[in-house]
Amino acid sequence: MSARILTARNPRTGMHDYPFTIHGAGEVAEEVTKARAAQGSWAALGISGRQSALEAFAAALSAREPALQAALETDTGRRRISRLEIQAVIAALRDWPRRAASLSSQEWRQGTSQPHLRHAPHWVPYPVVGVISPWNFPLLLSMIDAAPALAAGCAVVIKPSEITPRFVAPLLAAAAASGPIANVLRIITGDSATGAALVATADCVCFTGSVPTGRKVAVQAAERLTPAFLELGGKDPLLILEGADLAGAVAAALRGSVLATGQACQSIERIYVHRSLHARFVADLVGEASQVRLNWPDIGRGHIGPIISERQADVLREHVADAVSNGARVLCGGEIEIHGGGLWMRPTVLTGVTHAMKVMREETFGPIMPVMSFESVEEAIALANSGIYGLSAAVFARSLEEAATVARRLEAGAVSLNDAALTAVFHEAGKQSFKCSGLGPPRMGPDGFTRFLRRQALIANTAAPTPLAVYAEEPHGPPSS
Repeated sequence: MSARILTARNPRTGMHDYPFTIHGAGEVAEEVTKARAAQGSWAALGISGRQSALEAFAAALSAREPALQAALETDTGRRRISRLEIQAVIAALRDWPRRAASLSSQEWRQGTSQPHLRHAPHWVPYPVVGVISPWNFPLLLSMIDAAPALAAGCAVVIKPSEITPRFVAPLLAAAAASGPIANVLRIITGDSATGAALVATADCVCFTGSVPTGRKVAVQAAERLTPAFLELGGKDPLLILEGADLAGAVAAALRGSVLATGQACQSIERIYVHRSLHARFVADLVGEASQVRLNWPDIGRGHIGPIISERQADVLREHVADAVSNGARVLCGGEIEIHGGGLWMRPTVLTGVTHAMKVMREETFGPIMPVMSFESVEEAIALANSGIYGLSAAVFARSLEEAATVARRLEAGAVSLNDAALTAVFHEAGKQSFKCSGLGPPRMGPDGFTRFLRRQALIANTAAPTPLAVYAEEPHGPPSS
């Protein structure tokens, strides 16, 4: 039977020009089996051995950076962010093993309730971690789970998005040049059926993507009692309180909303501004947004790239049209533009929006900034906490203390204070996703490593074993009068 083929689209030209093979269920099972067979030897290397191998892998990626850069640029239509993806992955491969020893201590401890008993943890990695990654940051979000899993001693099988598959070839070439990495880091390509086949065979699943697809992954994993760590969508609010620094709020709102063309789960997608600042904020935001340049025709110039996914462009059109038909005003942007065959959207500011509109309820994933005013902090908190999402949020206030006070009442896993979208650049703080934005332990911080280890308890008795006679039933005499 001939191999089935998909063809990926170039987001700058609109051409479907990159054919690649779909891995069927049998091929996925074969890759998982190979990974599982190699995992025991990988785990047996210990942290120091795995650190050496991951250092070699990082060096191999660095040596192949031009090829990887070219692939990511074609996948996403972006240059600077593609370079940052590569740098972040190389840093993660070097950093996780260095941190691993302190995160997986096997020290013996004396019991408190029974001092003659001692206990120690033994950390057992999941044999095969399946990673299903999205299209918006193809390399980074493939390796953000894979790097700590490999450091923990797991084998990893990655299924990247079929929208952005070009980076796979240079990544595999780097793995092939890195000793044992080639055996325990495997990549399968294909469509949703390929991803489902991976969920059906892996021992632990990491999924990054939309809420609807995340639900399907969770249900399928639950049928096998397979742990599933889900990082899903967001509709992140930014609250700008009375007395906040207006210039700082405008700068953070713009960057947090349109960086990477808004194609990031931690992008700001709703802006709530105190009535006293609303008019000035909107005027300044429109002024700044109107200066943002598309990186067309030169990929090396401008601020934001194309819309990567054709389907996402349809969502952006739908959200703007729905808002306008229900009374919203477009102050800048608002149109899907076609340049060189690619789909583009300039930063778009909407006012007159309400929570009856899709643009305030559903994930947009584009450079659209709907702005509402509020009267009181209580109203702002209620607006921010509405809806099904709880990924992250942001608060601007007169002081960090005031911002933190409001942040603690928001239903979101991470809150940026007097800035926005800080989880994109700061990975040391562990956070969980609230509501429908995710499931499982934090991806960042120490839990990003320990979630791939099952904790086995070793319990030792330093005294003589307790005889059965201690638990023998004994008759009792009549109660004393």
